[in-house]
Amino acid sequence: MTDGHALPAVTVVMPVYNEAAFIERSLGAVLAQDYPADRLEVLVVDGGSTDGTVALVHAAAVTDPRVRLLDNPGRIQARALNIALDHAQGAIIVRVDGHTVIAPDYVRRCVDHLQATGADNVGGPLRFVGTTGLGRAIAAAYRSPFSVPSRFTTSERAEYVDTVYMGAWPREVFARVGRFDETLAVNEDYELNYRIRRAGGRIYLSPDIRSEYYGRQTLGALWRQFFRYGAWKCRVLVKHPRSARPRHLVAPLFVAALAGGGLLGVLSSSIRRLWALVIGLYVLANGLASLRQAARDGWALLPRLPLAFACIHLAWGSGFWAELLRRVRSGSSPS
Repeated sequence: MTDGHALPAVTVVMPVYNEAAFIERSLGAVLAQDYPADRLEVLVVDGGSTDGTVALVHAAAVTDPRVRLLDNPGRIQARALNIALDHAQGAIIVRVDGHTVIAPDYVRRCVDHLQATGADNVGGPLRFVGTTGLGRAIAAAYRSPFSVPSRFTTSERAEYVDTVYMGAWPREVFARVGRFDETLAVNEDYELNYRIRRAGGRIYLSPDIRSEYYGRQTLGALWRQFFRYGAWKCRVLVKHPRSARPRHLVAPLFVAALAGGGLLGVLSSSIRRLWALVIGLYVLANGLASLRQAARDGWALLPRLPLAFACIHLAWGSGFWAELLRRVRSGSSPS
């Protein structure tokens, strides 16, 4: 690491809402960075929390002047990130989410990789941490290419990718490609990264940029999360059709096959057999993926892994179609 005075100033941005149960851990990890303290500021942008989050951030700001609390009346993350850009003083912008605990060298490694690669955005893989039996199965499912086939959840090597978890950007990137799209409540990071790539920029993932994400620990919460992901992915693909990747369409096509086969099967025995084949192939693929992941992460997870996989796939695909049908009924434009 170079001399502290030669390092760029960094602004860590934390969009939060009702994070009282976790904000002390996530914010504490940011304040414990090995990056020079006089080169680091932290902007916590709150979306109207009602659970004590604001009081906890205020308390942290009293003891550490690097912390500033900003208000986000728009609630959504894209708005919070843009508010932070209006107030940030750093040459590097690093995003940290409220349910994530970053490693002590997280900021330093982001800066090092930005400088070494010349990339427009760098980040690490998403590493889900389960705190319950089902949560650990969900965490294992996240690591499998069968559930979320994106390199930022499965890759274990440094490489250029479509998107990364959270992200760190040179400030000038936003002047060049624009800021976060406030019409998107979810998937604003992927949409920004698509614009970066479309403008000739590069996104770099490195496993040594480490963090832990404490995500949903129940099937109900997981379903709601991925239903929302699927719906907002539909919005992004309608807006930017060229950003589509085959992995984005697998779950919607599977859900369409299940629903269509179930409805049309009453008309034809051939369709019923094809429908049964689709279900059988999915059950087989799910079982094999569950066995493979259980062999890697622990056999105790095996009974719950098929449920986690199925929840992710069905929720994502259902959310995608629900949004597409809503847009068709309302005659929504791509923007």
